[in-house]
Amino acid sequence: MNSRKRLLRWASGIMLVLGAGHLILLALGAWDDVTGWVERGMWAAVPLDLSEGAPQTVESLTNSVTFWAGPGSFAVPMILLGCLIWHFAGRGVSVPTWTGWGLALWCVLGGVLLVPSPFFVGAVSGVLIVLAARKEDRPAAVQDRELNVS
Repeated sequence: MNSRKRLLRWASGIMLVLGAGHLILLALGAWDDVTGWVERGMWAAVPLDLSEGAPQTVESLTNSVTFWAGPGSFAVPMILLGCLIWHFAGRGVSVPTWTGWGLALWCVLGGVLLVPSPFFVGAVSGVLIVLAARKEDRPAAVQDRELNVS
């Protein structure tokens, strides 16, 4: 397995663990709210209330927080991005550098705003994507020299 593919696989693995771990922890921590959605229907997760000034109860606020901390959070897009990058790595398709920079910046910002959190681990995925993209951008002569040295 070449080093670019290995870097992308590690990056996607980290993203999959972060996303899935986030959803698993939410399910364990807010099991009653999640099972309540199943009993009342998925539309009960965040009910659409267009009436102005309707009083919010503690239960409705807890329900909304559980939704936005779970299925409405970064977890699902992080899992999808991790699967996409895993797929690209397997096919030898390069991932653009801006993807890694954007992910790293977003995770560092999220980690600063939400301390303590594992957001900073997501920045590692971004850096790995940038490194993988840079391995591909180097001239063939430099890559040949590295192969001959190893």
